[in-house]
Amino acid sequence: MDIKSVIVNRRAVYPTLFSGEEVESNVIDKMLELANWAPTHKNSEPWRFKVYSKKAKNRLLDQCKHCYIQETNGETFNHHKVKKIEERKTSVSHIIAICMERNEHLLPEFEEIASVAMAVQNMWLYLASTQKYGGYWSTPNYALGEEFSGFLNLAKDERCLGLFYIGTIKKDILLPKGVRGDWQEKVDYHF
Repeated sequence: MDIKSVIVNRRAVYPTLFSGEEVESNVIDKMLELANWAPTHKNSEPWRFKVYSKKAKNRLLDQCKHCYIQETNGETFNHHKVKKIEERKTSVSHIIAICMERNEHLLPEFEEIASVAMAVQNMWLYLASTQKYGGYWSTPNYALGEEFSGFLNLAKDERCLGLFYIGTIKKDILLPKGVRGDWQEKVDYHF
């Protein structure tokens, strides 16, 4: 696939569309190697990734359920969400905690968040280029909280920006075509 095709055809692939088949470790390693080539102001390289698979993945998902149950009030609590978290144990191959190491004296925070997001985009584009594997970036409130950060053993200058679910896409799944508005309506040229 050429780069335009990869970009246009990249999709968020929901964990329900994963087969449960294990993604090979060399695919994960290549994806993370390419994430490391994201743009970074002043070479801060703020992205940090914690990779969970097999039993560790299940412990992480148990922590997700625990934090969701603890932190969600009765009015917004949804048993279906708890069930979805449990189902990810058999559908998802790997979960990556997307983290950022913050250097508040070097750069504004938004620049470091943007660098981490670009690293994740590199991961997503690589998965899209395989036409076999997919990813989904989730940012549930509990994953951004202190208890979850403690579970991830984050340092004081680190924070979690979400979870990236990775899996093998089920056979015969047609991912939806992307829809975007006209790019020219979003651009103002000044000469």
